Amino acid sequence: MPDAASTPLPPVLRPSETPARSLAELAATFGAHGDAALDGIEVRGVTLATADLRPGELFVAVPGANRHGAEFAAAAIAAGAGAILTDDAGARLIGSAPVPVLVVDEPRARLGAISAWVYGTGAEADLPPIFGVTGTNGKTSVMHLMQGILNGLGVITGMSSTAERHIAGEVIPSRLTTPEASEVHALLALMRERDVAAVLLEVSAQALTRHRVDGIVFDVAGFTNLTHDHLDDYGDMATYLAAKLELFRASRSRRAVVCVDQPEGVDVARRSEVPVATVLTPDIAADPTVDADWRVELVRETPDGVTFTLTGPAGSLTTTVPVIGPHMASNAALAIVMLLEAGWEWQRLRALLQDARIDAHLPGRIQRLSGDSGPALYLDFGHSPDAFEKTLAAVRRVTPGKVIMVCGANGDRDTTKRADMGAAAARGADVVVVTDQHPRSEDPALIRAALIAGAGAASPTTTVHEVTPPEEAIAFAVSMAGDGDAILWAGPGHQHYRDIAGVRTPFDAEEAARSALRAHGWTPAA
Repeated sequence: MPDAASTPLPPVLRPSETPARSLAELAATFGAHGDAALDGIEVRGVTLATADLRPGELFVAVPGANRHGAEFAAAAIAAGAGAILTDDAGARLIGSAPVPVLVVDEPRARLGAISAWVYGTGAEADLPPIFGVTGTNGKTSVMHLMQGILNGLGVITGMSSTAERHIAGEVIPSRLTTPEASEVHALLALMRERDVAAVLLEVSAQALTRHRVDGIVFDVAGFTNLTHDHLDDYGDMATYLAAKLELFRASRSRRAVVCVDQPEGVDVARRSEVPVATVLTPDIAADPTVDADWRVELVRETPDGVTFTLTGPAGSLTTTVPVIGPHMASNAALAIVMLLEAGWEWQRLRALLQDARIDAHLPGRIQRLSGDSGPALYLDFGHSPDAFEKTLAAVRRVTPGKVIMVCGANGDRDTTKRADMGAAAARGADVVVVTDQHPRSEDPALIRAALIAGAGAASPTTTVHEVTPPEEAIAFAVSMAGDGDAILWAGPGHQHYRDIAGVRTPFDAEEAARSALRAHGWTPAA
């Protein structure tokens, strides 16, 4: 495994051509002011990052957690910035400059609207249908399942998920669950340029509170669930839910589809400002008697997927989602109903899906890496107590032998969930192997200790091992497993690096797992 060089960040995507926009008109439209003459000056793009800046673009300098973007103005100018937009504090830091410096209040809050204006991607623009999905868990799965269905219908898609960006078949790794507003609008412009007919965007709570999806009106918004996560940002679950609810304002969406398996989903449906269709999976719902427009009934579960029947106002269909777990049937149902709400005909959807397997790849989402013999080995991106609980339950339902879990927790993120993650692991698995994931700036031993303490308090009889680094942890887990057993490795999912002391260190969890299987005489999946 490489252990020295850091992995490069994925590129920021832009259309091949962006029309020149008048800087004077930009200033007039958004109430920006400055001392420089603006006549005749034009910009051809927007960015927050000097590393991504292209000549002639507008560099937007915003205050950050530790430094102000204006401190990088000289680098932006050297890279060819056509102008700079910032706040009063940023203008004072920049001082005199060879390019125009425009000033507005709260430039981050203006970034979405400005980017939409520059790229021509605002609510009034001629854009394909845009779908947005929010929730703690399941966003990526819904996106990839929806894309698989649309591609099966012959629709050219564009997608931005936690795992990947897709544009008409081109695949690029993602940076953030939801990119910055300047990137989102550039991505929309690129998708339009490439004749994309449906756009799928994951929408995190941070995207809503940090203005990353400003300037976009979603044709259909979806909600999966709300569980313990991100309390380092939001403090409590009520505030976290309020952040998610922003997607269901009339100013942001036209219609919505909401999973009502939890009270929080019922609350979202009730408080939505746009028309809502609801989806319920009684097998996993907190209250299976909740009234819903669409119901998901489980038909069959195997190690290769879940067959379910979806029934609602338009009719009924039975199909199979290609990953395990009742919650994945719920995710697939949400994707189907969102497409129906956007105008795709029920008969076309049914003709494609009835008695068929949804043709979709979900990167790092309960991804089976093992072959037909030996222990089943699943790789998953889960990094919350609820994700651990649901995925372990899904593995347990299709495993005749023991269940072994390999897991870690991320540094510099919500510390309040670590004990609960350990507890969920201990309650759901027969053996838990605690290892490292992204320690970031924290001491990884302290992160592991929190997981181990939570596991011990929840289930003192569960065997817990502490093994690091992670490639040794997965090898250790495989050494304990045999035919009929299962291993769930939660944490790395689709990612191909580990964040250690601020360095993205290359790490391939898939290859580590496959190597462990081969070393113990088992054949990985092709």
